[in-house]
Amino acid sequence: MPTQKDIKFHHLLFVINPIAGDIDKEELEDEIKTECADHQIKCTIYRTTGESDLEQIKQLMEENTYDAVFAVGGDGTVSLVGALLIGTQTPLGIIPLGSGNGLSKDLGIPQDTEEALQLIHEHVVRNIDTIDLNGKPSIHLSDLGFNALVVKRFCEGDKRGPGAYAWIALQEYMNYEPKFYRIETDTENFEGQAFMVTIANANAFGSNAAINPSGILNDGRFEICLIEPFPKAAAPVLLVRMYTDNIDGSIYTRRISCRKATVYNVDHEVVHIDGEPAELDEVIKVTMHPKSLKVILPIPEEA
Repeated sequence: MPTQKDIKFHHLLFVINPIAGDIDKEELEDEIKTECADHQIKCTIYRTTGESDLEQIKQLMEENTYDAVFAVGGDGTVSLVGALLIGTQTPLGIIPLGSGNGLSKDLGIPQDTEEALQLIHEHVVRNIDTIDLNGKPSIHLSDLGFNALVVKRFCEGDKRGPGAYAWIALQEYMNYEPKFYRIETDTENFEGQAFMVTIANANAFGSNAAINPSGILNDGRFEICLIEPFPKAAAPVLLVRMYTDNIDGSIYTRRISCRKATVYNVDHEVVHIDGEPAELDEVIKVTMHPKSLKVILPIPEEA
């Protein structure tokens, strides 16, 4: 597990989502500037607008040399920034501000803003795997089926937070029917109906529900986690299993560990990639890119 400890940063780019979280962004920007100034680090701040952010951030990176880029926001902001850094020597930092913050939790990044800001000057850098679906990068979790539909409805709505997500999930669950999938991997195949199909590079959704509790972010493999059709009465037990890291103990789940896969989305069910709805073809090629993204992490206690 290659790490780099105490790398001195000289110039950092902070990509801030101004609508993420419920804290004052002007105050946060002041905290970032103060933290950087205290450690003689130059900082540049870019605020996302939802229009041409990818292109504008890319242009900033072409015009300047940054030692790292910090995503300040939720999973969408992390995915936006991370996608630009895959395959480069520039590490990704995360200051989590979203409703879920799934990747940052799986990486052990502090969820407290002040503690996360300490990563600017106290950190290690570690390489993690990434995968892509038909060329679209995924760092954390992507899926097809029920959860992807809930994500789509959530993104279309105007309410945020765990409560809004749970309400949408309950509404959709009442009438949701499993869909048919065919999956071919380098280790085993699957053909049949599934309630949801998760392509997991990490462990848990932002809600802390662990769909892939034993997944490792830098082992050169990803997991396809299937929840097969189950009786309505089994739903509470499945939910409890996900929140107690025991989903693999259910008779309604299956996990395939692999390095490459082809997913045939026969029923054209909706898809999300790292918490953002995505448009993909019926045939989805999933490819692993080992240790292709550098991430900034807290220094381990035993270090």
